[in-house]
Amino acid sequence: MTTTAPPRRAPSRGTTPRRLSASASGSLRGPVSWLRRMESPTTTYYLLIVALTVLVAFGLIMVMSASAIVSLAATESAYTVFRGQLMYGALGAVAVVIASRIPPSVWKRLALPIMIAAIGLQGLVFSPIGECVGGNCNWIEVAGIRAQPSEVVKLALALVGASMLAKRRHKLWQLRHVLLPYIVPFAAVAVGLVLYGEDLGTVLILGSVVGAVLWAAGVKARYFAAAGGAFAALAAAMVIYSPNRLGRLDVWLGRDTDPFGAARQSIHGRYALAEGGLIGVGLGRSREKWQWLPEPHNDFIFAIIGEELGLAGSLLVIGLFILTAYACYRLVLKSDDMFVRLATAGIMGWIVVQAMINIGSVIGLLPVIGVNLPLVSSGGSSLIMTMVAFGILISFARHEPDCAAALAARPRRALIPTRLRQTLRRGA
Repeated sequence: MTTTAPPRRAPSRGTTPRRLSASASGSLRGPVSWLRRMESPTTTYYLLIVALTVLVAFGLIMVMSASAIVSLAATESAYTVFRGQLMYGALGAVAVVIASRIPPSVWKRLALPIMIAAIGLQGLVFSPIGECVGGNCNWIEVAGIRAQPSEVVKLALALVGASMLAKRRHKLWQLRHVLLPYIVPFAAVAVGLVLYGEDLGTVLILGSVVGAVLWAAGVKARYFAAAGGAFAALAAAMVIYSPNRLGRLDVWLGRDTDPFGAARQSIHGRYALAEGGLIGVGLGRSREKWQWLPEPHNDFIFAIIGEELGLAGSLLVIGLFILTAYACYRLVLKSDDMFVRLATAGIMGWIVVQAMINIGSVIGLLPVIGVNLPLVSSGGSSLIMTMVAFGILISFARHEPDCAAALAARPRRALIPTRLRQTLRRGA
């Protein structure tokens, strides 16, 4: 007797147990898969591009907002400073594209010529074309165009230090192999020229570049202790013998609270941050930029960000610099090229320390030192050279073997979509 099998039940439209478990496991794997994507060979490359793009775009928006009143009072146009910053940003974008295409080996060969050129440009500060601004003699002006050569010195110190110390990485336990090829002939001359121009803020940034390169090279800690003591004594001497810097120190310590004197900038910077609260008063609605806060589009642009965009906007800026530091840290760890590792450390020390000093000055954690916020504050020399530094970092990242292979394996998209191309052919 033949028995027939019972008919199979049609699957219900609902989720089967197997699908349900797969869906549940997929939701659990979400954070894990996201973290795995962060380990992609191209992660550092894209992180640098994103950080640079957002910081420059955000900086242009904030310069347009913060400088409107200053520009209107000076030139009867609210967009004078913004137009200049936009032009410098366009030049910087071209420089980023060019710098990112140059291989690290070429940057290594260019390190010494760039350093020599930077020292020569810094020396022009003391020539007839040199200019003093705010008590600091750190500018040159040619045909109405003002530039700050020390911005080139920052990049040059990172590159030449990486180039020279990479060749002697097995001998850096001896002090003479640290001093002779890098510190004495190049770092000392470059920092000395800036120091002679009495620009203490830039000297601190240059010291951070040199320190980052030496630390990444593995120089012994006791050398840092001795150098740090000497550097601190030098900074203290510059403060003591400068009435302007002593006044800033008195403001920071709370000895001078005159809102119409030396304390005006610090007080109104904190007023701006307090007025902004959590979400800000709105983009373009700052009250402090109406001739109350000096340098609203330059050194104290972070105060305007805090006032107009609140704590959220301030944390966005801080987060972008943390993202930059993280991308540089990844590049230092993953690269096998000693030159790339040291140069990346130097550039990271420059950008991150400068941002920390600027933000610390605005919020009152540090005295007002007089350095701008990289990529955000107005200033052509700073914007272009910082973008060049980012272009070099992008070059380092994209020329890593794994990243280069991953980028080469990407499918190339046509500039004209296939459907549009077919339509154009039929029309022809």
